[in-house]
Amino acid sequence: MSQRGFLVVKAFQNQTINLPKRKTAKSAGYDFEAAADMTIQPLSLAFVPTGLKAFMGNDEVLHIYARSSLFQNKGLILTNGVGVIDSDYFDNPTNEGHILISLYNLSNQVVSIQKGERIAQGVFAKYLLSSTDGFTSTKRMGGFGSTGQ
Repeated sequence: MSQRGFLVVKAFQNQTINLPKRKTAKSAGYDFEAAADMTIQPLSLAFVPTGLKAFMGNDEVLHIYARSSLFQNKGLILTNGVGVIDSDYFDNPTNEGHILISLYNLSNQVVSIQKGERIAQGVFAKYLLSSTDGFTSTKRMGGFGSTGQ
């Protein structure tokens, strides 16, 4: 396996899922598409499936950002500002590392997301550890939002 990249999760392997790509040679972000049509009610939260998981080095993270036009065009924001996909999220036993994009509809209108619509972008990054790092677990025990549970 290469150093970092994307794979389709088993539940979406028989569907047309595009692996994230950068649009230009100098783009940092890999565009993520919705894996299914979705409707997000006004003032409501939705978890949009991507059908994807990401693999990377142990000292790397994938940051998920909303596309800049998402709020302007649809009134949607990424609920946690920036999503953090840790390297041990890949192939976790709860959901295989399926990346879900958590969006909140700030508008008073129903918003539709179409399968294949670009909704977020992911940026791989290295990270540093504190010299007093005192983590307590060596294995992830859950899926989405499970760190520290």
